[in-house]
Amino acid sequence: MPTPIKLASIRLVTKEVERLVSFYAMLTGLEPTRRAPGFAEVHCGGAILAISSEELIARFNGGAAIAASNKTAILEFEVDDVDGTHLRLEQERVETVQAPTTMPWGNRSLLVRDPDGGLVNVFSRPKA
Repeated sequence: MPTPIKLASIRLVTKEVERLVSFYAMLTGLEPTRRAPGFAEVHCGGAILAISSEELIARFNGGAAIAASNKTAILEFEVDDVDGTHLRLEQERVETVQAPTTMPWGNRSLLVRDPDGGLVNVFSRPKA
């Protein structure tokens, strides 16, 4: 029987690696791991957010991905305090798309944009 498939990471492709790596390091409070020039990973518990330069994609993957062109995916990060995180991100001048809102299913949610325009949902689950 084959081994079940495992999601290893989500990779963002950018023209400005350092800018995007700095944003996600600031957002998560985690130190990125730099595997090669133009490539870094932020290890968030069991999930990995990889960040790659568009140049590496052009060189090794035939230009299969275009930097900053995503209009469908939303990266989601769970926190304990959405409102406190919102205040911290405002101080960092992060663009807010949706201020903290309690969703019908109980999550408290904040939508922001990363420096490439990607949507990021910062949320907390309802307290039990």
